[in-house]
Amino acid sequence: MISGLVLPFTPFHLGPGLAFGLALRRRLHAPTFIIANLIVDVEPFIILLLKLRLPLHWVLHSLLGALSLGILLAFTMYSLRKYFTDFFRVLRLEYSDLSLKNYVLAGTTGTLFHVILDYPLYSDIKPFYPLTYNPLYNPNLTIQIYMFCSIMFILGLIEYMILLLKR
Repeated sequence: MISGLVLPFTPFHLGPGLAFGLALRRRLHAPTFIIANLIVDVEPFIILLLKLRLPLHWVLHSLLGALSLGILLAFTMYSLRKYFTDFFRVLRLEYSDLSLKNYVLAGTTGTLFHVILDYPLYSDIKPFYPLTYNPLYNPNLTIQIYMFCSIMFILGLIEYMILLLKR
């Protein structure tokens, strides 16, 4: 909540996804990590779009939901890798031929990173779903979390420009 405005999904998660994804691309599949940091917010988007009577941050924003989504994303990206590897290499996002383990690591850490950043921000999140309590809710951290994500975005862009210039 910023000045009364609820931001149920934001581009802020791109910052950590880009910065950490590029920095760790030798250990995890960077495109999967970047997508994983963003895909969790499909949930509030669908809830708003379909006008569902559910909390904006529902199952996918729980630890179990995020972990499951990360694994599903990892297997999907790994299954489709032959179609996208050349594209990701052109974008300098692909490091080398990585194993399924690297994709799973990227998918799960990316989705978990997303929800951990969201827990202090939104009272409707249930980290331990179906339990209804969010012990990590602390709206006083809103500005710090958004600043962190913004700084990570700038660092990620710098890191990406360096990768492009190494060509």
